[in-house]
Amino acid sequence: MINMQELELLRDALAKLDEGSAALPKFAPSLDTEGAADVLAEVATRMQDNFPYYHPQYAGQMLKPPHPVARLAYALSLWVNPNNHALDGGRASSAMEKECIVDLGRVFGWEEPLGHLTGGGTMANLEALWVSGCLEPDKKVVASEQAHYTHSRISEVLRIPFAGVAVDDLGRMDITALQELLDTGEVGTVVVTIGNTGLGAVDPLPEVLALRDRYDFRIHADAAYGGYFGLAGNLDDGTKDVFARLHEVDSIVIDPHKHGLQPYGCGCVLFRDPSVGTLYKHDSPYTYFSSGDMHLGEITLECSRPGASAVALWATHRLLPPVPGGEFADGLNACLGAARQLWHELHKSSTFTPLMQPELDIVVYAVNADTSGKASQRAREVFDAAAERELHLALVELPTEVVQNYAPNIVADSELTTCLRSVLMKPEHEEWVERITALLEASAR
Repeated sequence: MINMQELELLRDALAKLDEGSAALPKFAPSLDTEGAADVLAEVATRMQDNFPYYHPQYAGQMLKPPHPVARLAYALSLWVNPNNHALDGGRASSAMEKECIVDLGRVFGWEEPLGHLTGGGTMANLEALWVSGCLEPDKKVVASEQAHYTHSRISEVLRIPFAGVAVDDLGRMDITALQELLDTGEVGTVVVTIGNTGLGAVDPLPEVLALRDRYDFRIHADAAYGGYFGLAGNLDDGTKDVFARLHEVDSIVIDPHKHGLQPYGCGCVLFRDPSVGTLYKHDSPYTYFSSGDMHLGEITLECSRPGASAVALWATHRLLPPVPGGEFADGLNACLGAARQLWHELHKSSTFTPLMQPELDIVVYAVNADTSGKASQRAREVFDAAAERELHLALVELPTEVVQNYAPNIVADSELTTCLRSVLMKPEHEEWVERITALLEASAR
């Protein structure tokens, strides 16, 4: 887990950073090294109480280890501790953040989007829906029933009416159900989820865009989880069509702390039309400026934000540019390949029934049983038994009628069925599918 070479790299980089302060009189804050050593040893002991998120046998929630260069750049920046709210607080890191926004905009085909980093997808989605509420006042926000719960919660915070849209058998937004809501004339914004976190399903954006031509509403793409997969080279044709048209939406959220190899928290919100920046206008009697250039605090709802996040993301982009065909994209291909491989392996099992074919890198599967209640109980038992073998999974509850589409022999005696869910978001997972499958079968026995 720990590579001591990383500490050597950090030491050398800190020496380079210190050269920038050579003109200042020598000064070093005092430190009780003995006391600090005791405290850090205690911290290390306490932190042992964690799941092994970095290891390929952790295939539970969306927890992807940051790249070493991101981890090191983040730590390096903490010796400065920049604040990207205003240029005075983080000159270098603010410039780095703006460069990262250009990089992320190009992932979606936007050359000059308005945008900034956030503490995560929740805050990024809040800003996008806040802008939608300003531009479409008193109109509903709608998102699929498999969309992240943050959208309904944010809408409540913003006092914007919200409605859920039914999903089809693949976990995608049902277009007929969406059209029925649009017929009411009450919808101002449709949230399309580019990879929902439960199933990895991608909403049918081309069909939603066709409806926008008829009904005139804003489209917000929640690509917090799946956004980077537009760089992958092995998407299926339907999913590829969705990513090819993402540049037509009004706003996009992506989380570099998911597939972007970043530490928590690093989200991002992007707007196609830079003029929405005027909605952020504020007058502060004390905001400090050392430059006439626009600073990031003028286009964010958050004030103080860690410049360390921008430094870490910038360093990662320099080492692994987010472009098609590069090393970063190859990692996404491997994640997608691992999910498809596990899905195919589960078809050979007499114990498990895989559900919808993965569009991204999430695999969902039921445990075979006579009834939905027994299938749920067995899923929880396998979950516990797998954890004892250091295979860490996740659970997801789905409508039983959806599960029956793939496991018709399960008799419904409950509205919901608990299934197992594996997120294979480490490129190394591709080499561990055989072992993961064997551990699953052993856990079921």
